[in-house]
Amino acid sequence: MCGIFFSLARARELGPDDLVKDELIARGPDSYKQLHIAVPAASSDIDLTFVSSVLALRGDYVQQQPLQEPSSGSVLCWNGEAWKVERSAVHGNDSARIFDLLVHASHSGGSQNRRHCIVQVLSAIAGPFAFVFFDAPNSTVYYGRDQLGRRSLLVARGKEDSLTLCSAFTSPLAAGDTEVSTSALHFVSLEDGHIVRGELPWLSGRAIFNQTQPPYDIEPIPSSTSVINVLQHLKSAVATRVRNIPVHSPRQLGSDAAKVAVLFSGGLDCTLLARLMHEVLPKEEAIDLLNVAFENPRSIAAMANAIESAYEVCPDRVTGRSSFAELCQVCPGRQWRFVAIDIPYTESQAHTATIQRLMYPHNTEMDLSIAMALYFAARGTGSLSEPPQLPAAEAKLATSSARVLLSGLGADELYGGYSRHAAAFSRGGFTGLGDELELDFNRIGTRNLGRDDRVMSHWGKEVRYPYLDEDLVKFSLALPVWEKCGFRVGKKIPRHYEQTGRVTQPEDLEPAKMLLRLAAWELGMRTVASERKRAIQFGAKTAKMDVGKGRVKGTAVLGAAR
Repeated sequence: MCGIFFSLARARELGPDDLVKDELIARGPDSYKQLHIAVPAASSDIDLTFVSSVLALRGDYVQQQPLQEPSSGSVLCWNGEAWKVERSAVHGNDSARIFDLLVHASHSGGSQNRRHCIVQVLSAIAGPFAFVFFDAPNSTVYYGRDQLGRRSLLVARGKEDSLTLCSAFTSPLAAGDTEVSTSALHFVSLEDGHIVRGELPWLSGRAIFNQTQPPYDIEPIPSSTSVINVLQHLKSAVATRVRNIPVHSPRQLGSDAAKVAVLFSGGLDCTLLARLMHEVLPKEEAIDLLNVAFENPRSIAAMANAIESAYEVCPDRVTGRSSFAELCQVCPGRQWRFVAIDIPYTESQAHTATIQRLMYPHNTEMDLSIAMALYFAARGTGSLSEPPQLPAAEAKLATSSARVLLSGLGADELYGGYSRHAAAFSRGGFTGLGDELELDFNRIGTRNLGRDDRVMSHWGKEVRYPYLDEDLVKFSLALPVWEKCGFRVGKKIPRHYEQTGRVTQPEDLEPAKMLLRLAAWELGMRTVASERKRAIQFGAKTAKMDVGKGRVKGTAVLGAAR
């Protein structure tokens, strides 16, 4: 994972200011480098500035960036993980591999063929990425993000003779940075001293949801074949993202230091990831479970006479400890470490301005409540509990050493986990549900991924999304809607489930994301399979923290950063 800064300006060099530089170094603490190139022009030179910071997570050495080829002068700033290219696994450092492919493509004949070959390379990558590539012999800058938008890249377009790109904000919030569109790849031609902008379509179109109608007599739950297949795909996606993580940080040198952690609410999606990590990682490797809870003044007022702490009664803390216990029971021999991250109200308020700056251009109350939970979870500082203490009587304060974080994002959009999906089925059956799922999945990049990358990468961590693995996504989108969830006409949730939240047979599981529930059930996680969906801002108690605001909708726009 890396931080990228690039600027293009006529007759002036525009580097990052101190605030942007600090943020780039926070994202990539292993290396920082700046490169300046002047492109000759008749009237005045066009100055290009490339900056990269590096969080080294691929290969056995730190690959400094920007990369520059000595013979041609071409340059690459790469922030990504190319797991595969043309369906072939990429081993070792991926940035050097992608640079070689792009340089080779840039030597492919005329401009149209050359651009086609460059797009072909980028379209064939499986994995998250944002990049800036300068094809020096042909005076063209290419930039963009993967089609899902899993890595942040903001663009600030000044006058016609300037352009700035950055992994984080580049200027005061009022300047109007926007996220680089994922609908196409972008280029700026500097040939003959003219600045000409353009777009290039992806060669691989975005898949759509299977909208076939079900047979009249469909079974009440998804098939066992679909359960087996989704487990195979998800296990492969997890293995790709947690194996062979190198150690470049002194904090990871201890025998009990974790290389990877899970953003852990204790819910279905994240616990299923943790359960599969147990299948693919050596038993001696520790796994950290990062569970965040907030002191919310509104909640404190409501529980004035409660005995337990404000943190331990947070819904995600209760669920987290429960799922932690089940993991320890089902997966013995593993060093599971539950990190209880307790955030006092005063601390959350002290970091609010930073969080607002990082999540920009997202600027609603809901964005802030979600970003705040992710920000502190990614920091990973809390009371560490290990089995069999649950909760640990002598928990010690620690900061997780993991530099790779797994997130369950994408499961709700693929398998129907939100309440609006149930409402869509009630209104329009499987057709209406399919339409709603497709809408949610197609906007996941603009609503979540860029914001989340900026907020969590601030701590020198890389977030990886197994549910958004290309092969898993392709499999999931091709499944009929009724094989992904258990919504059926006339089906009701059993009364004992509503009373206890637990079921005794899989057909009684909640319909939302039933395929994943059945997968958890198959792996012995019966309690986890029964957990209901809870939005992070409500589970961690970050929603509506400011008692002075009264009733504020999540869509309300925030004021200036405080």
